[in-house]
Amino acid sequence: MGLKDKLTQLRDEGMAEIRNSKDLQKINEVRVKMLGKKGPITSVLRGMKELSAEERPVVGKFANKVRDELTTAIEDRRAELEQAELDAQLAEEKLDVTLPGTPVAQGQSHVIQQIIDQVVDLFVSMGYEVAVGDEVEQEVYNFEKLNLPKDHPARDMQDTFYVTPTVLMRTQTSPMQARMLEKHDFSQGPLKMISPGKVYRRDTDDATHSHQFNQIEGMVVGKHITMADLKGTLEVVAQSLFGDKLQVRLRPSYFPFTEPSVEADITCFNCMGKGCAICKHTGWIEVLGAGMVHPNVLKMSGVDPEEYGGFAFGLGPDRFAMLKYGVDDIRNFYQNDVRFLNQFDEKG
Repeated sequence: MGLKDKLTQLRDEGMAEIRNSKDLQKINEVRVKMLGKKGPITSVLRGMKELSAEERPVVGKFANKVRDELTTAIEDRRAELEQAELDAQLAEEKLDVTLPGTPVAQGQSHVIQQIIDQVVDLFVSMGYEVAVGDEVEQEVYNFEKLNLPKDHPARDMQDTFYVTPTVLMRTQTSPMQARMLEKHDFSQGPLKMISPGKVYRRDTDDATHSHQFNQIEGMVVGKHITMADLKGTLEVVAQSLFGDKLQVRLRPSYFPFTEPSVEADITCFNCMGKGCAICKHTGWIEVLGAGMVHPNVLKMSGVDPEEYGGFAFGLGPDRFAMLKYGVDDIRNFYQNDVRFLNQFDEKG
């Protein structure tokens, strides 16, 4: 039998094995058997050296044709088997799209952010502008323009994180009050603004203090603004957060940037004024500081205190959250215990 006849026989045998291959492993075995270095076609080709010079190119061309035919047939059969395997897998793993899906747990706003959002929404509904400033602030806006002179204790390094001698991590969000006073056009009406954000102080973290906390400062400046306007505003805030039956009382206090200054207390929402452990049996809970804007603050921002006046206040969302939910340690809000945080579902 000549080499050409042997090649024809091998092609026919190979084609039969390819057609009978039932899985990918079998078709791979056929490929190695027929086309591998130790396969019969390679063995036949080694005998070409015995052929004459005229026969050698004819047989070589036929051998390449046989090799190409087998290679194409193997790849076609492989593709068929892969598709069949995929179809079988899809049929076995098919999904009933009519079945209800598996519920996916969704996150929610942090409890303190919920308080901030509630306060901001309330003031926006009353026509206030929201001013969000930088957490890294110039000393002149953080202190001097708020009537805190160079020798004031609050400016001591023990209280403030300084970045440079004149740049610091803001200790309050009040700098935005000075900045807004500088650019507000009072011919268009009074300035009504709040400034929420994080503030920083050199403080030892404990159950009621943190070196980083949140603050919302507010201010109204215009003509004919009185202390009665301040008290009415604070009553709206307190009743919105803690209940519409609460009362607000103002006590004299001192802040460098307001004159007169007051501390605001609300009726204890736990005992409704009867006296309990939360309010230390006084019936009242201190919630924020406020007062009428100091004339010096207005002057330093280019506002005439003879023509304009107003009130300012500062409240702590962290403290409001502690009071509202009876949390006795502020650190619980920042330790990322999901079991604790999930108690404050903003959906109610």
